[in-house]
Amino acid sequence: MITRRLPSWFVSAVVVPLASVICGFVVAGIAVFVTGSDPIQALTALFQGAFTNHDAFAETLVATTPYVFLGLALALGFKAGLFNIGAEGQFYVGGLTGVFVAYSVRGLPGPIEILLALVAGMLGGFIWSGIAGALKARFGAHEVITTIMLNYVAFLLANYLIDGGLMLAKNVSTPRTPDIDPNARLPILIPNTRLHFGLILALIAVPVVWFLIERTTLGFQLRSVGFNAMAARANGMSVGRMLALSMGISGSLAGLAGIVQILGLAHHMTDTVAAGYGFDAIAVALLARSNPLAVLPAAFLFGALRNGASFMQLETQVSADLVSVVQAMVIIFVAAPVIVRWLFRLREEPLQELQIADRDEAIV
Repeated sequence: MITRRLPSWFVSAVVVPLASVICGFVVAGIAVFVTGSDPIQALTALFQGAFTNHDAFAETLVATTPYVFLGLALALGFKAGLFNIGAEGQFYVGGLTGVFVAYSVRGLPGPIEILLALVAGMLGGFIWSGIAGALKARFGAHEVITTIMLNYVAFLLANYLIDGGLMLAKNVSTPRTPDIDPNARLPILIPNTRLHFGLILALIAVPVVWFLIERTTLGFQLRSVGFNAMAARANGMSVGRMLALSMGISGSLAGLAGIVQILGLAHHMTDTVAAGYGFDAIAVALLARSNPLAVLPAAFLFGALRNGASFMQLETQVSADLVSVVQAMVIIFVAAPVIVRWLFRLREEPLQELQIADRDEAIV
């Protein structure tokens, strides 16, 4: 068996997630076949729509960009033992605060306007998710419940501010905010495409978040609380403070995703700007096993699926919801690695190695 020659950490971190993706596509192909369509033709069209059509690869990178920020946001929360379901709402609030600055502040040099808008977006996401973090730290309120509730509050807040008129642009047929100042627009990386500088910001964010988690005192405390909150408290760490701060940082990354999407693409905000990115990012973080470096390929996969879905539906009449089937099955197989190991005859990680890995995860 070839996996016996591979390190156990490589099998767990690379082989199992990759096998989970393969299983997801296989199940999706079976679903297409059962409905009477050709799965090979559907998956080929999906690939073409994501990579080989005109500007398809650039559009896949455009779709990947918010997934990177949001995947990092959720991965950081997972490391602290927090299941942040509120990335979608934090995306909205970050977009609202950032776009307000971007269309209100005019006449400054472009880099300064962009920086102010990005900071405002991060601050909005930080405060919004910090509410859930504070409730968790002070009252023990479960973050899954509070972040889901805050999602709905964020959606209604965006609807009120944009559709209700406080942030509504004048003389527009579709409710939206005013356009941002031209100086605040992110530069386009490839002429005649929509690929913008947000991709570079996302690529920078990956090693920054990895360094924060793995090589700083804050990251050590964050991982310690996530690994064993009681032990962290016994060693003098403020668990409540760390939970609130971790949730806030997670939200700031989600808010950054929201404002980057606006500065780079639409240049204004509507009340449907997120379009499910925040919920899809849960699968991105799970597939990456909360590893910031692994978020990048996971985000690229989901960006490709999102970008190729519409072309697949146009060419083969197979519903774009097939992508949701792939995503759902990937989550299932990632959440149940025993199934994947059994299907692909991958060896189990020895208990001693698991204990060593857990110990190192807590103290490195």
